[in-house]
Amino acid sequence: MKKTILTTIAVFMLTGVAVYADDPKARAIMEKVDARDDGKTVQQDMKMILIDKHGKKRLRDLKSYSKDFGPDEYRILFFRSPADVKNTAFLTYDYDDPNKDDDQWLYLPALKKVKRIPSTDKSSSFMGSDFSYFDMTDRDLEDYDFTLLKETKVRGHDAWVIQAIPRTKKVIKESGYLKSIGIVRKDNYVVVRSIGFMKNDKKKYMDMTKLHQQNGIWVADEITMTTKKGRKTVHKTILKFNHIKLNQPISDNVFTTKRLEQGL
Repeated sequence: MKKTILTTIAVFMLTGVAVYADDPKARAIMEKVDARDDGKTVQQDMKMILIDKHGKKRLRDLKSYSKDFGPDEYRILFFRSPADVKNTAFLTYDYDDPNKDDDQWLYLPALKKVKRIPSTDKSSSFMGSDFSYFDMTDRDLEDYDFTLLKETKVRGHDAWVIQAIPRTKKVIKESGYLKSIGIVRKDNYVVVRSIGFMKNDKKKYMDMTKLHQQNGIWVADEITMTTKKGRKTVHKTILKFNHIKLNQPISDNVFTTKRLEQGL
């Protein structure tokens, strides 16, 4: 599978600002990250916890599905609660072709309307979370130069620290990031931490705090994304994943704009 929502989030927020020479060793590592098996289909329940700078929490309950369509991957999310977001749905088509922009749609039940997300809006917040619409899509590795900065350990596991710099201003403008630094575990090629440097002088810190192996495939149980300005936390989002089902049949009809309106 090209990417689930988990690995899409974790494959960095790959972005940067200057031109750097590409490091063959770092690129080879990132190619293995990208090629890692994460299943042909994924079904899972999600809890989204939004935490503001005062520590106030808001909880959202979601259901997500993803499926490979040849080299492409389609993903859909349904908000089940609370009442103010219930029946909101989000659909994304990640295309393998680097010359084809990914498609994204958001259904807002209050307006009874499906809205297509333009590329100019992809750096904005996804449903008030610390994840952007750009974070919800896959990345084309050919858009970036990679540099292996050093080796380290994360929670007792050996890892590489890799910097990613984009090759075009278009990616910078679309993503909202200037560069990223990610930490890749050596034993499973999972990006377990990353820092995304934003255009507004803020930084986003991703941490895959819990993960496990299921039928030979590594999946996340919990991911946090924290937005900071200097040392101050601006906002934080926690994603918790449960009832994860891999490689189970999912109808193609689930991944349509019509299904966005129909809901679960």
